[in-house]
Amino acid sequence: MNTYKDLKVWQKAIDLVVAVYQLTDGFPREEIYGLTSQMRRAAVSIPSNIAEGKLRGHQKEFRQFLFIAYGSGAELETQIEIAKRLSHTNQLSYDPTSILLTEVMKMLNVMLSQFGSLKPNA
Repeated sequence: MNTYKDLKVWQKAIDLVVAVYQLTDGFPREEIYGLTSQMRRAAVSIPSNIAEGKLRGHQKEFRQFLFIAYGSGAELETQIEIAKRLSHTNQLSYDPTSILLTEVMKMLNVMLSQFGSLKPNA
């Protein structure tokens, strides 16, 4: 039986969570309740929704949870862009995290396209 842990996208999303935690460890203390918290929650949401959707057992529900994961990826992408532009966080290396995020988003996009329409309610 295949579980969510067998999904390459879930495995890659877990790697992304670790990368986000490592990146945000370099953020200043005053960001702990700001960008650090937001970025970590968005990152954790991606594999969490993939797992929950896979365990639901129905394709329609799985698809909906993949859309939620995709949305969390867009949130994280936005938060990374914000962090890159802030003077107290722009000196950090965002490449490893951004590369992983791009890979996860592409994988989610491919999975969603296999369901047909890329619209959440279609």
